[in-house]
Amino acid sequence: MMKKFTQKKILYYLIKGTLVTVPVAGAIFLIVWVFASLDNALNLTTHFLEDEQGHPLYIPGIGILTVLIILILVGVVFTTFVTEPIRAWLKRTIDKIPLFNTLHSSIKDFTEAFVGDAKKFNEPVLVLVNETGLRKIGFLTQRDLHKIGLPDDVIVYFPYSYSVAGQVVVVKAAHVQRLDMSATDAMKLVVSGGVSGID
Repeated sequence: MMKKFTQKKILYYLIKGTLVTVPVAGAIFLIVWVFASLDNALNLTTHFLEDEQGHPLYIPGIGILTVLIILILVGVVFTTFVTEPIRAWLKRTIDKIPLFNTLHSSIKDFTEAFVGDAKKFNEPVLVLVNETGLRKIGFLTQRDLHKIGLPDDVIVYFPYSYSVAGQVVVVKAAHVQRLDMSATDAMKLVVSGGVSGID
């Protein structure tokens, strides 16, 4: 009896330890991996500095620091010195380059959706999918589709669970219901497969 009790306790503690450790370790691992990969790829010191043996010198953190400095400098230059006519000229020039203009505008819009002035993924909604009552949680990204001949429709973005990918769908506005929750909690709820975000 004592042996069974001990085995159950050990199993219980093992499960509890796993539940605490795996999410923390997984999050730390992903953050470290992303930063290390970026830092390694963007580390400029490996191109012009060498150690005593003649090998490229890698200084941890220089790559990320370089990117941050470049981003801040570009932000300062574009905010302070680049006038509206220059911005318009740059936009017209980029729009004339095939393929690049498509990639540029898509990446620009996606980036601005998260960090720009007009954030897009900040309105969680519930969408009626079919007549059986099946509904999906998504984010309303476009309200006005008059320009493409869909005056009664809206665009909703559905993130995939446990993924950075997602799906864009056009649905009837009447089938979209605003959710009474923050965008952060809604994203957590969807990406976690429904197990996180309602606390």
